[in-house]
Amino acid sequence: MSNLDLNSLLDGFPHEPGQVKARKIIGIDGREKVQLRIDLGLIQMEMNGRPDGQRPFGFESLLQYHQARVQSAESRGSPYELSEAELVALQQESVQYYHRYLSLFQLRDYPNVIRDTQRNLELLNFVSKYTQEDESKWTFEQFRPYVMMMNIRARASLEIQEGNAGKAIRLIEEGKQQIEKFYRSVNQPEWIESSSELAFLNEWLHEVRENIPLSPVELMERDLEKAIAEEAYERAAELRDAILKMSRRIPDESVDP
Repeated sequence: MSNLDLNSLLDGFPHEPGQVKARKIIGIDGREKVQLRIDLGLIQMEMNGRPDGQRPFGFESLLQYHQARVQSAESRGSPYELSEAELVALQQESVQYYHRYLSLFQLRDYPNVIRDTQRNLELLNFVSKYTQEDESKWTFEQFRPYVMMMNIRARASLEIQEGNAGKAIRLIEEGKQQIEKFYRSVNQPEWIESSSELAFLNEWLHEVRENIPLSPVELMERDLEKAIAEEAYERAAELRDAILKMSRRIPDESVDP
């Protein structure tokens, strides 16, 4: 009889309260997988497709299954609405993707965090469109600021990793505006001040600006954006010319070939 005790798997992979502990492994099927340590063991997820490896109704995910059903219904001219049971199943599926992108973020696998957060944002849009009850919609929508924040963190972190500090800063600024727009769209502008997602992005934005120096071109690009916003068009034209000249400049013309 094989030994089913998990302790051998958990040795050297301790649970730490308040910390996301994750690792990638190669499964017995030869495919890469992600493991997330939890207090009573671990969660193992596939790297691609639905995290539990299932293919509901032959589709990669329940979301894709319902998207296909919408297309079929619309071709017949029929309306489509998600039932309460279908919403519960979709929410359970979204939690799987949440566990995976949280693990992948800890592992700095930013491209796949972007993939999974965009997927869950797509789910939120789908539920909002094909659900009539506001309460049922809010069961999903309440998580939109968090998913947006994680998507922004992954996209900006990838730019920082590639040395594009200026672009990272713009992504964070744009992300903040998108989250603020969401709060206004649900008639809760006062939540902007208490949002933990916005508080994190504000703090991170300050840190990025303080610790990652911008190149001369990036500094001028920021000044250009400010000049346009202030309608200082003469200054904006000067900055455009300067950016163009600097972008075309040969690195060191004094060095002999």
